[in-house]
Amino acid sequence: MTTQPDTRPYADDDAIDFAELFARIRRGLAATLGYGLLGLAVAAGAYFAVGAYLTVNTSTRVVFSFPGQERGEYPDKSKFQPDDLRAPEIVAEALKRQGMETTEDFQSKVRGALSIEGIIPPNIVKERDRLRAAGQTLPRYVPDEYAVTLSLPRKFPLTGRQRELLLGELVNVFQERFRRTYANLPVNFGNAFDSLNGADYFDYELVLNQESQNLTAFLAMMSETARTYRSPRTNLSFGDLLNQSHLFTQLRLNETLGLIRQYGLSKDRKTALVKLDYYYRTLEDQVRQAVEEEKVVQALLDQTRERMQNYVLGVRSQVAQQRPEAPIIDQGLVDSLLANDAYNFLVRQALEAGLKTKRLQSQIAILKERRDLMRAFSESAQAEQTEVLAQMEKSLAKLKTAYTALVADIRRTHEDYQRQLFGSAVSLSMQAKTDNFYFSLAKAGIAGLGVGLAFGLGLSLLGLGLGRRPAS
Repeated sequence: MTTQPDTRPYADDDAIDFAELFARIRRGLAATLGYGLLGLAVAAGAYFAVGAYLTVNTSTRVVFSFPGQERGEYPDKSKFQPDDLRAPEIVAEALKRQGMETTEDFQSKVRGALSIEGIIPPNIVKERDRLRAAGQTLPRYVPDEYAVTLSLPRKFPLTGRQRELLLGELVNVFQERFRRTYANLPVNFGNAFDSLNGADYFDYELVLNQESQNLTAFLAMMSETARTYRSPRTNLSFGDLLNQSHLFTQLRLNETLGLIRQYGLSKDRKTALVKLDYYYRTLEDQVRQAVEEEKVVQALLDQTRERMQNYVLGVRSQVAQQRPEAPIIDQGLVDSLLANDAYNFLVRQALEAGLKTKRLQSQIAILKERRDLMRAFSESAQAEQTEVLAQMEKSLAKLKTAYTALVADIRRTHEDYQRQLFGSAVSLSMQAKTDNFYFSLAKAGIAGLGVGLAFGLGLSLLGLGLGRRPAS
């Protein structure tokens, strides 16, 4: 007997009676609202009770923009690390400026609560995903914007405003440290006369000549680096300062040093001669060492020339042979390339060694001349020496005045240039802000309200509202 399929409509038990559902929701509306308010009160009360122990985030964003940052380097080629922003000395100085506690324990807690994370723009992420999907090697990417977050419990003895000020002060201290390191004139400039306090006259030539050479080399380099720059404070370019440096040497420095050399001036002649003799012997030792180094480099260079000829002959003979199965680059060619690199390296070393030897020999000749002049100076001519010393003091006073003015102009011009170059090297892209307690409390209450309403709605749909029992 064949059973026919049942073509009757679905039974009432299998259908969804929306009218009954809405009726249950209406009957349990009061209970649902009650559960919602209960959930709101419980969630808000619980968050308020434990809020003092919860962590509060204070965050800001910092942008680093200076030459070399894209390669992960500071301007002096040292390694750039974003964690330098939370270095112990930076944190200690920021706390001190804000008048906060500066104990070791407090500083360690603040440093431990600081986190720095790089921010990668979405377009960079998409580009790197595209390259990765294409099987290409991903280039190194160093973010230029970082999120700095201070995460501390709410009960920590710092208000929200103090935390925001602390983050801003951290960035300010780091920015000032950056400018002191890279935007100020190097410390080896402008201190010549400070180092000459109590020195003999013959020391002036050594120190001031070296200072003049350093200033000239520095200004020549800066005039090439910033050819069109002109300082708004001094209205001078580095080219103008270079010309002033030449005039300073010709008009002031040469006059003072000429008096010292011509008359062999010295406050203590015996001590001066001892110093000159020792310096002379030291230079002679250095010359002997430089000559030996030059001989070694020259011998290696001669050997390399001979081996280079052999490699070239070997490569030519291999090229002349018809070997279709030979690789494009064979061992002979590799050896020839290595020999060529070694030869170029030794040529540079030989040039440096030769120049070093000639430079030391020139210093010895100058020092010998100075020593001979000082020995030949007549100590019996006291009247002439007194007159020359008085002239020397006047010349030295004018020299110091001109030197101070020149260094001041160089400092101001260089600071203006570096301030323009590194003015936005470290800057905030977002002001510091702290998570609002009442906003978080409202979110917790809303979440509790939602849970309560959902619970009450579920009971209403099941017919289990307050004071009700399920129908049998």
